[in-house]
Amino acid sequence: MTVKLTPYLNMEGNAREAIQFYEQAIGAEVLSIITYGEMPGMPNTFTDDLKNLVAHAKLRVGEAELMFSDAPGGSTIPKGKQVTICITTTDVEQSKRFFEALRQGGQVNMPFGAEPFSPGFGDVTDKFGVTFQIYTEGQG
Repeated sequence: MTVKLTPYLNMEGNAREAIQFYEQAIGAEVLSIITYGEMPGMPNTFTDDLKNLVAHAKLRVGEAELMFSDAPGGSTIPKGKQVTICITTTDVEQSKRFFEALRQGGQVNMPFGAEPFSPGFGDVTDKFGVTFQIYTEGQG
């Protein structure tokens, strides 16, 4: 099993612009991008502009990775959530164990479960105010 920590940048509607900037500035390579419009079950009330916002993107920079997403609706990012830490594993059960351990005394921002971009994903702020996104690569 692999475990890695990745900076996760939460943007206010300009993730695509940031991704293009990092491609040029630091040679980032886009590995994946999924928009809110491509996510199943998104509300019909989303405008085309909202549907085109980045729900999840992954870039490679040298040996490291960066992840991005736009806040739903391009809303303001709360203090402490602009940059979070993504813990990536290749095992859904290990991801769930990390999530459950970090939530003790903390706050669940998004319950752990399967998402279109990951077989096991959740978002939690621990008791120290540090936000972690737990991400499982592959099919579990």
